[in-house]
Amino acid sequence: MNKEVHSAIQGAGSVGVRILLVKLSSLGDVVHALPVVQDILAALPGAHIDWVVEKSFAPVLALHPGVRRVIPCEIRRWRKSPLSAVTRQQWNAFKADLRQTGYDAVIDLQGLTKSALVARLARLAPGGKRFALANQTDGSGYEAPTRWVADVAIHIQPHIHAVQRSRELVARALGYCLTPRPDYGLKRPLAQTGLDHLATEKVANRVAFVHGTSRADKEWPLGHWTALGQRLNAAGYQIALPHGNEKEKLKSQAIARSLNDGAPGQAVVWPLLALDALTHELAQCAGVIGVDSGVSHIAVALDLPHVQLYNFDTAWRTGPDAASARQVSVYAAPQPSVDAVWQAWLGCLATVQGVPGQASESLESSMRGADGA
Repeated sequence: MNKEVHSAIQGAGSVGVRILLVKLSSLGDVVHALPVVQDILAALPGAHIDWVVEKSFAPVLALHPGVRRVIPCEIRRWRKSPLSAVTRQQWNAFKADLRQTGYDAVIDLQGLTKSALVARLARLAPGGKRFALANQTDGSGYEAPTRWVADVAIHIQPHIHAVQRSRELVARALGYCLTPRPDYGLKRPLAQTGLDHLATEKVANRVAFVHGTSRADKEWPLGHWTALGQRLNAAGYQIALPHGNEKEKLKSQAIARSLNDGAPGQAVVWPLLALDALTHELAQCAGVIGVDSGVSHIAVALDLPHVQLYNFDTAWRTGPDAASARQVSVYAAPQPSVDAVWQAWLGCLATVQGVPGQASESLESSMRGADGA
């Protein structure tokens, strides 16, 4: 390790080291970076970790006990009207908030011009340094100002999973070794959200369908969701249908109508939930099946049994850990079949141990349902 690069961190010791992480968006990218917090605290117990993020994603970070302060921004919205009085006022307030603390290390995890700007605005403690990526990795965005702003730009191997990219960058910046498996720091069960109307005695047999995504080419056909839901219903599972906008709500309602036709209660459409409330509700489910989206990545962070669907061969860089049998990705073009996803779900259940109503009993009933579907 370069002693000069790490002198500020080493000199401060683990207690009281002040670290600012900059990962602004999107939801999936923010979730992928969560293990960095646990890595830092394992190596530097007592470190103070702050995080700059887009305001809409701040509720997820607020659930992590290791993040001392979440600093929200709205750069996406500010760019639409940069000269307005409201934008100038909010921008100045953000800068004042950002500069409250002098940091021993400011680490840009995103690699874009906007994140480089935030890292540059942050205030360093005496001897503090700014760290960033030195290069683009496969499938990610990257812009040159990232390395221009950094005091230390760190080269990362190009072919790397999104989770591991952030973990390696921070480990090399702060000078510690990584543990083999990531820890997202979101533990189950999470505290209740007060949404008691969503909870029933059958919550342990509830499976959430995450069908919403910002990209139409990542979607799974409506008929596939219905057919999969019918198999799960036959195995004793109720389907939970979250949504993030009106279009997704209509699709949730369509799936629910099909599943509840003649047998009410087989599916429930959740109300529109803030991200923290949605995370709490997902944590109470038996598992999640979803397309490649930020909400599906939250399911991974919660360590839920999870099947993630891919219409493109990109799971190697964004999907669940390939070493985890309880969380798997299923890829096929133009899209995975219902049977492939069903078999993947049964495989996830087979790895679950010691969860009442979810392991041997649910697996046995699921297999009976498969035979009859």
